[in-house]
Amino acid sequence: MFALPKFRPTRIAYAALSLSLLSLLSLLAGCDKPAPRPEEVRPVRVIQLAAGNGGERVEFSGDVRARYESRLGFRVGGKIVERKVDVGANVKDGQVLLRLDPQDLRLAEAQARATLRAAETERDLAQADYQRHQNLRAQNFVSQAVLDAKQAALRAAQANVDAARAGFRGQSNQAAYANLESDTDGVVTAVDAEVGQVVAAGAPVVRVARTDEKEVVIGIPEDRVEELRQASEVSVRLWAKRDEAIPGKIREVSPVADPATRTYTVKVSIPARPDIRLGMTATVEMTTGGRSNASTLRVPLSALVQDKGATSVWVVENGRSAAAVVRLLPVQVAGQSGNDILLSGGVQPGQTVVTAGVHLLKPGQKVRILTADVARRGDTEAAAVGAGTAAGNDGGGQ
Repeated sequence: MFALPKFRPTRIAYAALSLSLLSLLSLLAGCDKPAPRPEEVRPVRVIQLAAGNGGERVEFSGDVRARYESRLGFRVGGKIVERKVDVGANVKDGQVLLRLDPQDLRLAEAQARATLRAAETERDLAQADYQRHQNLRAQNFVSQAVLDAKQAALRAAQANVDAARAGFRGQSNQAAYANLESDTDGVVTAVDAEVGQVVAAGAPVVRVARTDEKEVVIGIPEDRVEELRQASEVSVRLWAKRDEAIPGKIREVSPVADPATRTYTVKVSIPARPDIRLGMTATVEMTTGGRSNASTLRVPLSALVQDKGATSVWVVENGRSAAAVVRLLPVQVAGQSGNDILLSGGVQPGQTVVTAGVHLLKPGQKVRILTADVARRGDTEAAAVGAGTAAGNDGGGQ
């Protein structure tokens, strides 16, 4: 029978087979489509717009001070030998704060006492002499002129006693003035003298502030004095208690500008509370009937976007669902109030506007609201609730 020859593969055959296998694998790999990337959902902070009431809100920073602060000093001069209080100490009415060396004052008091006793002795002698001459006059042994002279001597002696007694009382008071006492309940805010120091009469050595009445002191520009004097609503927010609005009342507006800052000092009274401490940082918010109207809406400065020469804002649609998206709306700017921008058109009350992350968005972008509390902006409530407003204010200050 005829036998077929055996096939022996060559190097060329091996190479061709390898290329075929690689091509086949490439074709198989090309058949699998890459998995689509999930659409990015960006976190944002928002506020919900609310119609205003025609007022404008302005804010000024200040600090808490006591309405009454006394600079106490000794009524007499002398050397301080004892200091009984430190700065920050709570004191009561009549409590001793500092003491002077009383030695010289006690010696003067003793001298006045001795002078009084001498005057009383001379008066007693004049009174006895007058009584004797009265008896002699009754027996007609002396004339009426002699009796009148003795009576005059008695009256002079009594006047000397009255003068000496007044001098003794005054010198006793001087000795008591060696103790400097507080004239009210309060707190020591400063001590301007130390033990060993010689002070003159009336020189202030201690400052005591009353804690029953407090106020916030701010400075306002000269072009807003008359407008803010008629503020319809005044509230105070402490830096330590930012979420609490404390009602306030304008008590005093300085008639003269500060020579350094060129601002007018305004004092706002606040309720007396033990948790409000002197020196705390505070923000006074005033609502005036100024530059906006009832249709004006407020947004933080950070909410604005410049798009193709127009001012716009991002509005969230379906904000409370997982399918929340944003769209860009042009707006009309009516003015500025503090860190807020007043809008007169383009948006409506009730719409939700993005306040943080505006430069990372695009039309139709899915978003996720970071806080569940949607802040509401109105003329009567300048600060928004929650972290959304905090981010908006921070962005507006940049």
